[in-house]
Amino acid sequence: MLKIALVGVGGISGAHIPAWDEMENAELVALCDIRPERMEKYENKRHYTDFEEMLNSEEIDILDICLPTYLHADYAVKAMERGIHVICEKPVSLKAEDIDRVYETAKKNNVKFMVAQVLRFWPEYELLKEIYETKKYGKLLSGTMTRLGCYPRWSWDGWMMDEKRSGLVPFDLHIHDLDYMVYAFGMPEVVYKFRSKQADQDFISINYNFGDFTINTEASWYATSYPFTAQFRFQFEDALVANENGKMIIYLRDDEKIDLSEEAEGDTGDINLPKSDAYANEIKYFFDCVVNDKPVEKIEPKELHCVLNILNSL
Repeated sequence: MLKIALVGVGGISGAHIPAWDEMENAELVALCDIRPERMEKYENKRHYTDFEEMLNSEEIDILDICLPTYLHADYAVKAMERGIHVICEKPVSLKAEDIDRVYETAKKNNVKFMVAQVLRFWPEYELLKEIYETKKYGKLLSGTMTRLGCYPRWSWDGWMMDEKRSGLVPFDLHIHDLDYMVYAFGMPEVVYKFRSKQADQDFISINYNFGDFTINTEASWYATSYPFTAQFRFQFEDALVANENGKMIIYLRDDEKIDLSEEAEGDTGDINLPKSDAYANEIKYFFDCVVNDKPVEKIEPKELHCVLNILNSL
């Protein structure tokens, strides 16, 4: 039975904590947050408001980091230097040099490290990658990816609206789609980019070239109560694959279509996240790598470098 601890009991922890609680041969024993009230509903866990105290008091096998972005790398290094395996919410950092720092620390201390890039584990996105690789519907011709939401005024201490701490829309929203594109299609070239950034909203539109096809993307925090939405459409020679309005549909020629939609189960938290088991999938994958001493191959440092270099150019 491996002992798990989680630091940062904010919105995204509402997806991670239930996943750990349902995991076999794992026990989430401790939570850490500077806000005691965030941990009150988890009565069966030990609570800490000081990270060093938790590390000194608990025997931890895996640490799950759900802190604000600017704290990820430093906390990961602190844990790994104590021989603790670390899974960390995206992004690993705002600075590309931190990628090498965390991976070198993991290697030096013989522990596993993984950035939780959740779209790589999302069923709809996994299926799209499979369709692309197998050429089931011919060559890919074009794609569109959209990820939109409202300005995150709810974030603790306003950290998400602070560009130096969060990186704003590129690092909070667009990173999901960009990371997936690098994972599924390879390293792209930025052909066109536009950004409209104001005090209470941030919008980006980017066109990526992959040689034989291009993918148009947009991401935004609007200064309204616009509901969160994440969608894609990919045009192949013989089909249009669309994940829109909560439905995954493959549109074939002659008006034939295949509806692959399934209702997701479970609530992933309190910040209007999509409902899916992808968070559990990524945690299970990392847990399996730790238990069976397998390399964490699904997310590679060179891909993370590509993503951060592009984001830092926007």
